[in-house]
Amino acid sequence: MPAPVPAGDPARQPAPQPGRHSVRQSAQEPVRQPVRQPALQAAREQELVDRVVAAFDPCPDPRLAELMCSLVRHLHAFIRDVRLTEAEWEAAIRFLTEAGHITDDRRQEFILLSDVLGASMQTIAVNNEAYGNATEATVFGPFFVEDAPRIALGGDIAGGAAGEPCWIEGTVTDTDGVPLPGARIEVWEADADGYYDVQYTDGRVAGRAHLFSDDEGAYRFWGLTPTPYPIPHDGPVGALLDAVGRSPMRAAHLHFMVSAPGHRTLVTHIFVEGDPQLEAGDSVFGVKDSLIRRFAPQAPGTPAPDGRDLGDQAWSRARFDIVLAPQGASRE
Repeated sequence: MPAPVPAGDPARQPAPQPGRHSVRQSAQEPVRQPVRQPALQAAREQELVDRVVAAFDPCPDPRLAELMCSLVRHLHAFIRDVRLTEAEWEAAIRFLTEAGHITDDRRQEFILLSDVLGASMQTIAVNNEAYGNATEATVFGPFFVEDAPRIALGGDIAGGAAGEPCWIEGTVTDTDGVPLPGARIEVWEADADGYYDVQYTDGRVAGRAHLFSDDEGAYRFWGLTPTPYPIPHDGPVGALLDAVGRSPMRAAHLHFMVSAPGHRTLVTHIFVEGDPQLEAGDSVFGVKDSLIRRFAPQAPGTPAPDGRDLGDQAWSRARFDIVLAPQGASRE
């Protein structure tokens, strides 16, 4: 038989049964919760921003340094504001990668992305400050092509593209109303099915051309009555619009790019009065009230202004007088 343990001798007290004492102790002590330190977290985040900005100090180009430092600050502010998750960051990288893969010399997905985010229009706004009665600018779009064929005044830009014929005429002047002879006018548009020629598979040129204003600053040509159409939405930008419940539709329009020596180059559209898409919304935010024009319908058999034989086709006509601001009217 074991010898009795003397009372009061802690060294010889029976060992506690496993678990009983620890359970009782933990039940008496509160479980420690992690202590959040928002001030410390914010300081660490800001310290990173400051280090990244400082990394551009050696940049020899002051404007490039300004752009990159501002971009870093705003990008980091966005990440901190929405508390971007790593999964969301990875999704954004995949999106940009897909946009790069689908972009080629006939399709510019990054311009589409800029357009649907309103970045294109905002850039146009800050670079084309209001100047007197100068015609307003709007988005360039992804479908301009250099070296479009030249047509004579009164020529046809359609090039066989499907659609209702439309006679378009107007003048090019400065803000004082002085005609600008020899102004270069680039025009391009989609066909009746909403496709530009760069989306055709046969490589033909249609729906685009350039011409020059006459000695009185006047111009005129045949084109197609514009119709609404969707921007390309079979790529990542289309998937983005679908995910957020936005339509890819653009209001019916005709593109212009007009230039003359000593004047600011104008990139703009004319939109069709009465087009339901004006109310429904333009996917690239390009519509401006001052650019909406009436495309007056003409019944079959109505004589064409240049005597052209249109047979039994209906057609339309519109007028668009263009006013160019002087060079230097906005920051270059």
